[in-house]
Parts: sequence; structure tokens; C-alpha cells
Amino acid sequence: MLQLPDVALAPMLPILIILAGAVASTVLGFHLPRRALTVINLVLVALSGVSMATLWNRGATSFNGSLQADNAALLLGLVILLGTLMTLLVSLDTAWRARVSFPELDAMLMYAVTGCLLIAFSGDLIVMLIGLEIMSLSGYVLATLQDARRAEEAGLKYFLLGSVGSAILIYGLALVYGATGSFNYVAIAERVGAVSDLTPTNVGLLVGGGLMLLAGFAFKVALAPFHQWTPDVYSGAPTSISLFLSTVVKVAAFAGMLRVFGGALADAPGWASTLQVLTAATLIIGNLAALLQTNFKRLLAYSAVAHTGFLAMALLGTPQLGGAALGYYLLVYTLTTAAALAVVAALQRNETGMGISDLRGLYYRHPAYATALAVCLASLAGLPPFAGFFGKYLAFQAAFQNGYMWLSVLAALTSVAALVYYLRPAMLMFMPDRTPAREYAYGQRTPTTLTVALGVVGVTLLGILPNLWYGWVANPAIWQGLAGR
Repeated sequence: MLQLPDVALAPMLPILIILAGAVASTVLGFHLPRRALTVINLVLVALSGVSMATLWNRGATSFNGSLQADNAALLLGLVILLGTLMTLLVSLDTAWRARVSFPELDAMLMYAVTGCLLIAFSGDLIVMLIGLEIMSLSGYVLATLQDARRAEEAGLKYFLLGSVGSAILIYGLALVYGATGSFNYVAIAERVGAVSDLTPTNVGLLVGGGLMLLAGFAFKVALAPFHQWTPDVYSGAPTSISLFLSTVVKVAAFAGMLRVFGGALADAPGWASTLQVLTAATLIIGNLAALLQTNFKRLLAYSAVAHTGFLAMALLGTPQLGGAALGYYLLVYTLTTAAALAVVAALQRNETGMGISDLRGLYYRHPAYATALAVCLASLAGLPPFAGFFGKYLAFQAAFQNGYMWLSVLAALTSVAALVYYLRPAMLMFMPDRTPAREYAYGQRTPTTLTVALGVVGVTLLGILPNLWYGWVANPAIWQGLAGR
């Protein structure tokens, strides 16, 4: 008797709504102005968020568990949608100055978000891979969308290194399948949990596959030494696209890592010890390289690399404690980085970005933006009372309590070093400057200002009252559902 497939619409609805925005931007781009398409996509992003809220605590699945809308997926999906919302708002004001104000920008953004949500909602390695490739291919197009030599060079580097990273990840996926006989996270976790029952050959395949998956994900999140594309792409792409790549894409990639290494391969040997070495290298390289930068966008790029190290520390914790730390930190990082890049997008004269010295006296020319940027830099540095402090504390706690003491000490030391490159531009903004204004004259626009206000209010409120979000993500039941654990 023919058995009908398990095709439930509810778990797919948040993704389908975003996909509808991508298709609408593709089809209607010839008939509607780009701003109208962006407004439509903003509405669809909000509707997708509402549909996620209706799925809370339902544990809905589709395609026999290949797509799962558990609470962990919903929390990370909401962070992805928040980053998308902030990107679209900033692009309303700044895309025309970056010469990317055409419908293809919205179409590629929404296709990329579709892939991001597939990763967060994935229940097996195949769905995760499909989402990862949709996200990556759209990201390559976005990075080269601007008709400029710098953007083309950055995008080509992103594509070539990304292709290698994807190939390594696919080989790792094949090896994990060879070792466990399944692509499903739950089935993999069950077989890995009984690793003593595996043959030595299968254990070797499992270790090799896990390490290759780790290398593939390391490229997507910019873990050293797989981070070389990050400074060039973040500084070469239009700032609104850099905002998207540094927040939404990173959240989705960490969601995939949490699914794979916090669930399916949590008990697999080899990957955790390798990840702690990569994390240590990322903390050192990201923070030391940021000290040497004179371009503010490149400084923020290396700052993103350094924060990847802190985020990776959460993966080294137990699934419950590390998952909660990662869920909180990703929201704070998205709010802070998006607000900081929104200020840069509003004020920079051209897409080469701002020099750090150009920030001197910014408070006397744009006091609101200068104050907002100072708050963002303080949060990125981990200074109280802003949310970045609590985010780093949770990451330290997750790694320390799981036995990674030396890594926690190293992270604390590099955090002190980070104060130098964060506080330098913050201090320059409040110093008098008699030179002519170095920013775009009409920088303050309502959508961008709204984005900056959302980020600043968010990191301040979550720093003073962290349980507004941490109270949700700290529920152990959310993270116990990873791969059915």
C-alpha cells in the first residue's frame, strides 16, 4: 500500500513566507520600484516571525523529521529574522548610494534568508546542506553586486574559498554517513552514543567526517585559519551587505554547528579538541589583527572574527549551558553589530569605508550617531552595563564549567586587549576636531535611525535586564531537543 509522505505545512510556513518574498522580488522587480519591494519583504519577515511564534512548544516536524520546528530552531530563526529586518531597513536609505538599489538585492537577500532558516530548522544533514548552499550562493552574488573592482575581487575570493569550504563539508557529510549509515541527526546521535559498537574503520570515518564538517563550518563562521575572506569581503562589499553577512549568515552557520556538534555528533571523538585549538587561534588572530587596522570597516571585520571565537566557546559547553549561552550571545551580537554598521552605512562618504581617524569629532557633527556607536563599541568590548558583558560571561562560563579552563583564561586576556581597539575610536569621536565634516551630509534617515535605535536600546536593556531574553533561552528543555537528546 502506498504510504503518503509526512508533509506538514505548519513547520514549513515560516520558510515558505520568506521564499514567497524572494519569488515576489524576482517576478515583480520589473513592475514595482525597489522601495516597494523592500516594504513588502519587511512585512513578510514580520509575518514569518508571527508564524514562528504560533509554533512555540508544539515540536512540529515535517518530512519524517527532516524539517523540525522545535523551540531551539524557533529561537535562532527569530534572531535570523531580526538581522534580516535590520538589513532591509538600512538598505532602504543606503543602497542607492552604494549603487545596488535594484530588485536583485532584495531577491538575493530573501533567498539567502530562506537558506538560513532551512539550516536552523534542519533535522538531517541533507536539509542542512541544501540550506547552506542556498545561503552561500546568494551570499556570493550579494558580495559582488556592486559594480566596483573592490567588490568583484572580494566576491571572487569569497566564492573560491567558499567553494573549497563547501567541498570539504560535503566530503565530511559523506564520511559521517559512511560511519553511521544515516543522515538524520537523531539516528546519528544514537549510533555515535554507542560508539563502542562501531568498528575501528567506522570510528575512523566518523572522526574524519566530523573534522571535515568542522572545517566546512569554520569557513562559514570565520574561524581561524579559515577567516581570510572575512576582512576583504566585509570591507569590499556595500555596508548593508556586510551587515547581512556578519549577522544573519553567521547566526545561521552557528545554528548549523549547534545542530551537528551540539546534537548529532555531541559524543563523537576528535572535534571538540580541534575546536578548542581553532577557537584559541581565532581569539588571538582576530584581536591582534584588529589592533593594526586603520580602516573602521576592516576593524569591525576582525572584530567579527574575534567574536566568532567567543561564540565558538559556547559550543564547547554542554548542550544545555552552551546552547543557552549561544542563543543569548547571537542576539546581542546581531543587535550590536547591525547598529554599528548601520551608523557606518549612514555616514560614510563612499563604500571604501571610514578611516578610524575620520571619526574624530563625530560627536560635534552627529551627536546621536556618535553616542549610539560608542554604546555599540562598549558592548562589543564587553563592558557593563551593556549586554555584550553578559554574553561574554556566559560563553566563558559554558567553556570553563566543561573543563576548558586555559581557553577561558586566554579569552579573558584577549578581551582586555580588545579594549584598546574598541576604545580608541570611541574616544576619538568625542575629541574636538576643526577639520571639515568627513561624513555624508544627509546621513540621518528614518529607517537607518530606527535600526540604530533598535540595536542600542536592545543591548542596553538586555544588559540591565538580561533575563528578558536569557530567561527564555536558559530553559534546558529547549536544548535537550537537539537531535532528540
